[in-house]
Amino acid sequence: MKKRGKLPTSTRSKIKSRETLKRLLARRPRARVVLTNGCFDIIHKGHVRYLEKARALGDLLVVALNSDESVRRLKGPERPINRLEDRAEVMAALGCVDFVTWFGEDTPQATIRQLRPKLFVKGGDYRVADLPEAPDVLAGGGKIRIIPFVEGQSTTSILARARKR
Repeated sequence: MKKRGKLPTSTRSKIKSRETLKRLLARRPRARVVLTNGCFDIIHKGHVRYLEKARALGDLLVVALNSDESVRRLKGPERPINRLEDRAEVMAALGCVDFVTWFGEDTPQATIRQLRPKLFVKGGDYRVADLPEAPDVLAGGGKIRIIPFVEGQSTTSILARARKR
């Protein structure tokens, strides 16, 4: 017997271009949109806890992923391990993530200007004063929140352990 009520969201249906996402978010002007970004190359426990905390701060969590070219510029020629399409689908499969988008620049400033989140969240290795995105977030009326890292959890450390084996 089928349960009545809201149907589950397809994972791939959560992946949207910035333009499409802007239109969707405009239909919910009162929603407290939380935006975070990153490479999210290999999802681990630290990412999951970080994303769950970010989602708890608002009504919708949007994750903006760096494109493959952007990851290579930031992390080096051996990265990303997983292609953008794969990273986006895995990210969208997480229950705490409402939408996934992507950007080709090294920072999500254009994404922030387009989506105008109420809250921009970064991990504990950042300081608000050092974020190039900060002026765009604040100019759009948003706020910035830094969420502490889970100790010992990083893609770089996972890759280092894997190379030693």
